[in-house]
Amino acid sequence: MSTSVSPPSLPVTWRPRRGRFVAYGFAVLIVVGAVVMAAFIAEPFTLADRLAIVAFGCAVAFVLHLLGRVRVEADDQGVTIVNAVRTHRYTWPEILDITLLVGDPWPRIDFSDGRTIGAMGIQGSEKPRARRATAELEALIRERGEAREVS
Repeated sequence: MSTSVSPPSLPVTWRPRRGRFVAYGFAVLIVVGAVVMAAFIAEPFTLADRLAIVAFGCAVAFVLHLLGRVRVEADDQGVTIVNAVRTHRYTWPEILDITLLVGDPWPRIDFSDGRTIGAMGIQGSEKPRARRATAELEALIRERGEAREVS
């Protein structure tokens, strides 16, 4: 990544635009559709069936919420990576590097203990925003972490 980007002021949060719009848009659409379907479904279906339809729509909306909430947050103490299912918190010295290769769905962050975690909050499909966010996070890692020096 380019090191010509200066580190942003902290705290900073990176989150996808399109992914959030799609996830929450479809969540609303599914819940509204489930409620409408439950209200107008034919008579053999009981109240329990109707409630199950709405509950299923809410369960699907919850899964979409998990995808819509992804983000990467950086503050003075370190980085929080909120992925669909898990949230990871790391201090600056634990973070070694970040890489976003062409075609990757999101950048990978390398840590001092040998682990690599994908940062879903920076979506590779949003190419200019993803490159910028990755470069900003890399600049923060160089400034605050114990990452290798760029020559």
